[in-house]
Amino acid sequence: MNILNSVKTLTASCFVLLSVLGTRGVAQNTIDNPLILDMVHHNPGETPYVSKYNDPAVIKEMGYNGKVYFLFESPALAINWESVDKDILPKGSEDRKWVDAKAAQIKKMHAACKVENMAIYAMSDLVLFPKRLIEKYNIEKTFGDPNNPLTEKLVRAQINEMFDQFPDLDGLVVRIGETYLHDATYHLGAIDDKTNPEKTIIPLINILKEEICEKRNKQLIFRTWGAFDTNLENYMKVSNAIEPHDNLIISVKHVEGDFHRSNAFSKVIGQGRHRQIIEVQSAREYEGKGAYPNYIANGVIDGFEEHARMPEDKINSLQEFVDTKSELYAGVWTWSRGGGWDGPYVKDELWCDLNSWVIAQWGQNTDKTEEFIFNRYATERLNLTGDDVAKFRKLCLLSAEAVVRGRNSTFRDMNPWWTRDQGIAWPMVVKGDIEQKRNLAQKDESIVKWEEIVTLSKSIDWKNEETKNHAIGSSEYGLKLYKIYRTLVYMKYADDHGNAKNIKKWIKAYDKAWKDYNKLAEKYNTIATLYTQDYDRHIANNANRKVDALRK
Repeated sequence: MNILNSVKTLTASCFVLLSVLGTRGVAQNTIDNPLILDMVHHNPGETPYVSKYNDPAVIKEMGYNGKVYFLFESPALAINWESVDKDILPKGSEDRKWVDAKAAQIKKMHAACKVENMAIYAMSDLVLFPKRLIEKYNIEKTFGDPNNPLTEKLVRAQINEMFDQFPDLDGLVVRIGETYLHDATYHLGAIDDKTNPEKTIIPLINILKEEICEKRNKQLIFRTWGAFDTNLENYMKVSNAIEPHDNLIISVKHVEGDFHRSNAFSKVIGQGRHRQIIEVQSAREYEGKGAYPNYIANGVIDGFEEHARMPEDKINSLQEFVDTKSELYAGVWTWSRGGGWDGPYVKDELWCDLNSWVIAQWGQNTDKTEEFIFNRYATERLNLTGDDVAKFRKLCLLSAEAVVRGRNSTFRDMNPWWTRDQGIAWPMVVKGDIEQKRNLAQKDESIVKWEEIVTLSKSIDWKNEETKNHAIGSSEYGLKLYKIYRTLVYMKYADDHGNAKNIKKWIKAYDKAWKDYNKLAEKYNTIATLYTQDYDRHIANNANRKVDALRK
């Protein structure tokens, strides 16, 4: 019995020591040289973000070892195609001038990255060709098919020119889920059967693998999103058909579909034969874009509460991924800024910075706990001390709980697309009275949590006035915005049940919530731009117009 007690005491002491050191008390395989990448996702068609994360020196200091340049910073738009046909982009033409200017811009960006010894990656839509090429070769109806012999030839030529004309490029991040042409004036894009493994995905990866990974010893990061990210059978078809290569990496978002809370954790993470890099959005486009506290790094690393109900044999967090499938872990890449469209536009990048820094640091130190790395952020980057570190952590963990309850629920009782960017649609709620009442209860819980967040933000001894102003102001921003959300969900419930008295009550609360929200900028000068009542982009049923109809 004495020996047993001694063993228990020794074990407890070891876990205390591991906690202090921030090392997890489980066995862990060594993970060599993971990619820790960042990308600023500029709003397509708009002026690019002014962000410190555009600077390679800044993200290097944060722990990143590579930068992913956005779609409209890709050499795919800047090659001259002279190896194929000098008449595709003839010198002196407007499109050639545009391409040459784009090339100069990109080379300047790459040079800044090279100075910092950072790996350089470009995200590119495929298939994407100059309009002149498509017209000259009369391939309007065929260029989106990678099995077409001419398309294959042109894709191979395109890859060659990209690496020849931009020799600092370390790899391509390839996307086929969508094609954006907002800032690609002289190009067209298309892809046929983008979710079909046999017809599209497998032949395209094989072409790119041969040209990039094998011939040039460069890296290919092929994104699953919008193509084979939610269908495990399709993912395994691709995995089984493509022979693994050290330079071939598959990119997977940590949740299925878009970056919505309550979406399922990706079922393809940890599956198949290919190394995987995990995509994380730091300034969530459906959740304020960094306008208010929204700490998602804890959930990404250790598991969101809504994924805790997953079967024990299923991976539900990045920590579990590296613990059980370390041989498949290739790293992480964050979108420090961006995603979606329009605003809100942040002036202070505090909340983006927190998520990005923690993910980057953990990505290269996966034997360390998320809490240990978080506390380093609080002390090293915010200079917090004593109880203020614990208060800051509580604030951040509460923000994750408040956000999921306020926009959706932990049971996904709402369609997550009802609010996005800087706009709010009429709430889309699942049917069923039990689910609706549960959803309403979580809206109340969200407000309670937001109120505690505001209280905590005011109790912390922030080390400078600017940080204090923003931390408190952005917390107030979250509270007041989520009060607007709450009034709308309650109003919809009243409308669905024909309760005219409650409709009137919640319209009054809605008007007051907007009035309070719109006063924020008078008090806090660093908060983000505000949501607007008249925003319609990708909003099918504008909430404010519905409220106005109910007033009658």
